[in-house]
Amino acid sequence: MLVVAIVTQNQAPLRAAAHDYAPQQAVLWQGDSLEVRGQSADYVQVYDHRRERAGYVKAAQIRQISLSPGAAPDLLAVVRFLRDTPGAEALGISYAAAYLRAVAPEGLTAEPFDAIGVMANRLAHRASLPQSPSSSATLAAHLDVVAEYGVVIKSYDRNGTVEVCYDGEMFRRVLAIRSASPSQRATAAVSLTDNHCVDPLASAAAYYERLRWNAAILDSVPSTELSPELRAVLKVKAASVWAELAFEQARRGAAPQSSANRALLELASVRKSDLSDQDCVDYADAAVRVGASRWAAEPAVVRAGPLLIRTTGGASGETCVLLLDADHDANDPLVRRCTYATVWPASAASNPSGTALALAVQPLAAWRELWLFRRSAAGWTVTVIPPASDDVGVGYIEFAGWAPGGEQMLTAREAMIDRHLRRSFEVVNIRSLVVERRSQTPELLRAFNRWQDPNWRQGTVAAR
Repeated sequence: MLVVAIVTQNQAPLRAAAHDYAPQQAVLWQGDSLEVRGQSADYVQVYDHRRERAGYVKAAQIRQISLSPGAAPDLLAVVRFLRDTPGAEALGISYAAAYLRAVAPEGLTAEPFDAIGVMANRLAHRASLPQSPSSSATLAAHLDVVAEYGVVIKSYDRNGTVEVCYDGEMFRRVLAIRSASPSQRATAAVSLTDNHCVDPLASAAAYYERLRWNAAILDSVPSTELSPELRAVLKVKAASVWAELAFEQARRGAAPQSSANRALLELASVRKSDLSDQDCVDYADAAVRVGASRWAAEPAVVRAGPLLIRTTGGASGETCVLLLDADHDANDPLVRRCTYATVWPASAASNPSGTALALAVQPLAAWRELWLFRRSAAGWTVTVIPPASDDVGVGYIEFAGWAPGGEQMLTAREAMIDRHLRRSFEVVNIRSLVVERRSQTPELLRAFNRWQDPNWRQGTVAAR
């Protein structure tokens, strides 16, 4: 009968002999698995296959476990305990690996794969957060330990910061097992569709196919059989995925209305009371992503007014925006501005005096800017107003109405900055672009109560 030893303490010394003053052969970490070869007083003789070294380790620093089928239930009980214990991921994965070696084939279910996936995901998330020097050393050692069990942790460089992600192999196995419970399938689907763990060097075609796969995986989970919290989490993830898919479809010339409406529906069906504090952060992130792409749900109808927008093709991949009025057609536009971003012509809104026009332009799936066309004594200009001063990557700003006289514009903006939602409703002077009044809720601004655009109020998610 095979017996292995699992190290339960960090920095346990592997010594050359069975006493405290023997030379140290290696430093062992929580979760290391050792082959047991004998016993000597309070030391156990072991062999470390990962480091290819033999030695002795104190019996109090390890747990000897049998890999016989009869020991499988006890091992699974430990795995269930460690699955949701932060900081014990390497130890939990080692017990799960031992269980997979001990369990009889006919008794194998999706549970150990689900547990390994959850713990590997949590370990990777911890590795992406700032750590103290001592914690960083322990975390690095635990990553090495789980790698020995076949857990693949990938690293992606994003704007000078390394994002650490689990590759999700165990979650894919959960989805492949027909007997997996709805909650296990939901956990796997939510983890596999995490938009933070996407290779930034992947091709546009590969990324689009991944989005379609994400949507299909989320749709395959029977949400009616989930707990209220897990159902809400699944809907939050689905809203984010469908919003991004709508943007990508628009870029490819496909009809995005169905996907965009699906994103709005999923977001609207989330009950925030069912979400934990951490899940509320993900909900805010998804809401901003849906808000950024919400014009994809609108029919491509250009509103009438003294100023109009027409789009035409430019250089390869470019869209050119033409600003027109009663005296200037497409052959002689007031302004011509080209961009590689996605332009939403239906968002164009002219002030009554015909001196300004606001237009939604979306360069990225989760980032929408506002183009402001203005007439001055020097002629027409175009100013790009971003959602935030920082390049945060998730945010949008949108036109919300004109104040009387056409010299003031109402805007709403949302952005996720350091995992915190920043939302503001503003009254902007279109000449100086100075924000004259600002509030976190539109009801506190008289201008919003009196002059907000009905089309904005009907379609926006900022007033949720």
